[in-house]
Parts: sequence; structure tokens; C-alpha cells
Amino acid sequence: MNIIQKIISVITDWLAAHGFMIVAILLALYLAKKFGKIFIEKLVRKTVVADHFLTKEAEKKREDTIIRIFNGVTSILIWLIAIMMLLSEIGVNIGPLLAAAGIAGLAFGFGGQYLIRDIISGFFLILENQYRVGDIVCFDDTCGLVEDVTLRMTTLRDLDGTVHHIPHGEVKKVSNLSKYFARVNLDLGVSYNTDLEKVIAVVDRVGKELAEDSTWKELIIKPPAFLRVDDFADSAVIIKILGETKPLKQWEVTGELRKRLKIAFDQEKIEIPFPQRVIHQVKN
Repeated sequence: MNIIQKIISVITDWLAAHGFMIVAILLALYLAKKFGKIFIEKLVRKTVVADHFLTKEAEKKREDTIIRIFNGVTSILIWLIAIMMLLSEIGVNIGPLLAAAGIAGLAFGFGGQYLIRDIISGFFLILENQYRVGDIVCFDDTCGLVEDVTLRMTTLRDLDGTVHHIPHGEVKKVSNLSKYFARVNLDLGVSYNTDLEKVIAVVDRVGKELAEDSTWKELIIKPPAFLRVDDFADSAVIIKILGETKPLKQWEVTGELRKRLKIAFDQEKIEIPFPQRVIHQVKN
């Protein structure tokens, strides 16, 4: 019993000397993380200069991306400080740890050049507002929805549901498909014997009706309309149709436009031809 009492006495004395400080550090960690997130969000919402080209929804996505990254960096710093304070409080000499961390940092500087490159690229990516969480982007041949952005890499999910993790330093070209506005860019073939003036009138009418439809008008900035005769193909005259939509809505609008054009062309007896081949047989 004397041994148990001594152990209990030692633990009690240690908790009396250090327990309050440990609890205070853990409480400070919790409060710093909780109120740090609130402070960062308010700071970003008030200090980030609004881009007059962006809609309110797009501006919010931009701010949310910056908040997410700052929260991640701040959380790491808070945890590091809290761990150092806890180790010091329980009697671990953190001097050698700090010295070792300095040496490791020097080695990391030589060996982690690719990581540093990724972080620097990520910093400029965020600073220049190249894309945000929720945008559709293409990195070279990889395209998808931006699910997450950190200082080191971007996470994309493509149309098949595959997730791609792409370090910022590996990116040579970024194509943002959802910034400011998007375009309906449709090439459509009509028969060579079709009256082009009639085709133009039907295309413009269908585009205008689509833009005035109560279901679609909020998505369309500029009604789809005939632009030009784009090519003389083997079996058809190719016309180009352009319009402008809100970001990420171009595919929905283009799909509805195709449907309405097919219905209208059928009603107006305008032929959308398919490839044909004429074979001449030589008579002996």
C-alpha cells in the first residue's frame, strides 16, 4: 500500500504543479482554432478586394478558397506551438528539438526544392485568383471540378468521378472553364441545298426564345445566335453559333439549344445531313 500511496502522491503532486497549465494550453489551443477561423473569415471577407468582373457567387467561391488555405496554415502553426508548450511543461527539453528542427530545415531546404516550388506556385495561384474551389479547370490534359486547393496541390474530380491530386509546381498551363462567363460554341451542319437565310432566321429565333424562357433566362447572358458560315464540309455547310452563359452553365444551355434546334429544323424541313458517299460504277 505504501508504494501505491507514493505513486498516487507523486501523480497528485505532478498534476497539481503542471495539470492546470496543461489544461490551460489545451483550452487555449481549442479557443485559438475556433476563434482563429472566425477571425480569418471576417478578415478575408473585409480585406479581399472585389473583382468587378465576378458575380457574387464567384466572389464568394474565391474568398472561400482563400479562407480554406489560411485556416490550414494557421491550424498547423497553432498545433506546433501547442505541442512545444506541452513538451516544455511536462519536462522535455525542447532546446535540442529546436536545434534539430533547424538542421532538418536546412536539409529540407536542399532536398525539398520541389515542395518549395509547389508552395511558391500555389501562393501565386491564390494571389492571382487563377481559379477557386468549385471551378471547372483543365491542367494540360486533366480536367475536372476543383474540390480542394492547398498551398501545395489542387484536388480535381473528373466527370467519371476519378480524383486527381496535382502539385502546383507540375502545372504548366491552367484553363479555367468557369471564370466570369462561359460560351455556347456550337458547330452545326446543314444541307448544301438549304436556304442559308432561312437557317440563320431559325437559329436566331430559337436562340432568342431560349434566352426569354423563364427556366433558362437566368442562365443566359447573351442569346445564342448565328455567327458565320464556318466551313464547307464534304456533306454539309457548317455554321457556327455563339452565345454567352453564366459560368458552368454552358453545357446545360448548349444541350437545350441542340434539342430545340432539332425540333425547329424538323418543322421547317431543314436537313441536318449525315456523311454520304457516291460510288460510280464503271461499265465495261
